[in-house]
Amino acid sequence: MKVRDFLERYYLHYNSREVVRAARAYQAHVEGGGSMFVTLAGAMSTAQLGRVLAPAIEAGWVHGICCTGANLEEDAFRLLAGDTYEPIDDWRALRAEDEQALYDRGMNRVTDTCIPETVMRHMEAQLLARWREATESGSSAMPSEHLLAVLAEPDVQAHFQEPENSWLLAAGRKGIPVFTPGWEDSTTGNMFAAAVFREELAHHRAVVTGTEQMVRLMRWYQARTEGCVPENPGIGFFQVGGGIAGDFAICAVPAMIQDLGLEETPFWGYFCQISDAVTSYGGYSGAVPNEKITWGKLAPSTPKFMIESDATIVAPLIFAYLLGY
Repeated sequence: MKVRDFLERYYLHYNSREVVRAARAYQAHVEGGGSMFVTLAGAMSTAQLGRVLAPAIEAGWVHGICCTGANLEEDAFRLLAGDTYEPIDDWRALRAEDEQALYDRGMNRVTDTCIPETVMRHMEAQLLARWREATESGSSAMPSEHLLAVLAEPDVQAHFQEPENSWLLAAGRKGIPVFTPGWEDSTTGNMFAAAVFREELAHHRAVVTGTEQMVRLMRWYQARTEGCVPENPGIGFFQVGGGIAGDFAICAVPAMIQDLGLEETPFWGYFCQISDAVTSYGGYSGAVPNEKITWGKLAPSTPKFMIESDATIVAPLIFAYLLGY
């Protein structure tokens, strides 16, 4: 039985029904002429979401991405050194002494997986050369653009492992923008700051700032919605996890409407959030979608879905549904 058929037959009530309803609405949104913007928080790249996200990008189900710096770089780390990763089966039982032993071996743990420090240092050397060149030429680029440029180098490509599972490579091939707010909260962001601190780089301007990325996102949004007729569903928002990836990107619409006075800007045309953060008072990641109406992000008529579950379980199911697996 296909995944799609399994969901339609057995996911009938409560949280499971919300998964199917969200997937159906996602499909209707895109097939109705709309675009879909996907945000990635948590450790989705280390969890290998690219295995299903990359095909979804190639098939035209994704048109823009916003992710944390960790998700950006960890897609590349796995692309280059996935065979050196170490799974930790009993990760819930690790003692502090076990964690110290992993640290001493240069193994950085992400829940049930350890990423070797060596791949990070190899990436640092490649990125430093790229950042130095941009600094000297007076140019700047987003973190994703710098990383894609490194991955385009033949000597780097020689180390690729299962490139078909890299969502970043798929986004690059399709010309999909990848925004990375708060990039400084990542390994490569720390590397960049350290290089400026050591004065290997003269300044910070080689990497586009968060506010500059917001301007780029707003211009992208305008271009994708220009000339939209009322029947066009516009741009949808598919949020995997909580955090800055979603919080940053969704604010592009109220920024245009309220701060720029562009009152004709359409609201996000679809909204789905997958998060294990339960509804709570004062917890943004657990805020129900209707709260976003008061902030000028969604309209009362916007299809809205809130799936309270592990994104590593639910997101692959929804993308598999769309792909007809």
